[in-house]
Amino acid sequence: MFTRSSKNGYTFNRLISFCTGGFVNSCVTDTAVIRRLAAFLLLLCAANSYARPDMTPLGPNIADKGSAFYHFAINTFDSADGKRHYNVWTAIPNKKPPARGYPVLYLLDGNAVMDRLSDDLLQKLSQRDPPVLVAIGYQTDLPFDLTARAYDYTPATQSGPQNLRGRAGGGSAVFRALLEHTIAPQAEKDLAIDPQKRALWGHSYGGLFVLESFLASDFFHSFYAAVPSLDRNNAALLSALEHVNKAQGSQKSLWFMEGDGDRKARDENATSDVLNAVSQTVSRLRSRGIPATYRLYPGLTHGAMFAASMHSALWHMSGETFPEAE
Repeated sequence: MFTRSSKNGYTFNRLISFCTGGFVNSCVTDTAVIRRLAAFLLLLCAANSYARPDMTPLGPNIADKGSAFYHFAINTFDSADGKRHYNVWTAIPNKKPPARGYPVLYLLDGNAVMDRLSDDLLQKLSQRDPPVLVAIGYQTDLPFDLTARAYDYTPATQSGPQNLRGRAGGGSAVFRALLEHTIAPQAEKDLAIDPQKRALWGHSYGGLFVLESFLASDFFHSFYAAVPSLDRNNAALLSALEHVNKAQGSQKSLWFMEGDGDRKARDENATSDVLNAVSQTVSRLRSRGIPATYRLYPGLTHGAMFAASMHSALWHMSGETFPEAE
């Protein structure tokens, strides 16, 4: 019936077409019943399809095509246990660095990030104070390595490793060590970088990794957490944030970026309770002098927030004001 553009990264409407297709028409002849069944299946599929990414293989990205405004370096890495394999793209502005060095933005889910970078976008960044971009992806032609990211981006819980829809989680500490001690030094090698303008962006599970990094690390100074998956296993991160003292958090900046388009999707991330909890956490942080911002994107779904939040982080890193909306 409908097909969402793959650039948004999620196949919500495509699944609606499947659920309301020939099965209903072949089994039921009464028009009113058909309509009721179709409406029911529409809601059912909408709930079940939430946050299922479009896994269509990717074509050449901007690093393959070339840019008039940035040049690229590509490095590969392996996890310590040999189970996960990374592609890391470093996008370097052709513009001369500022006296204190380039700002640098590290972006998780690097394959999908690179698919969304265009020369028009890089041109707009270059007209301001363009940051170095480090897109951390996996050695795959798919937009996401679902198994690897589930492990890398999620924290361990008190009861042990997480089980995330059949995928192992809980490896964020191991991945953070690889990122800070191996990937970042190679990505920044021979570049003029301003360490006070080193930032991290992540979406969904990646947003969880950003929040935990804010708590656990001083390597980054700006943190952009887009629709972090604050389900029952990870809600403790909000409580931990509220216990950050001023001395620990005042030298960092934290941005929560949320959309409210999924509130009716009956998903753990879609409830207004999550948005309210995030907003209250930000207010408490600010009351203690810790720089925190809550940015709401009205009407945007979990999937649509990938590109929207990424663009916001890019603009902000290049010097644009980041407005707060509650």
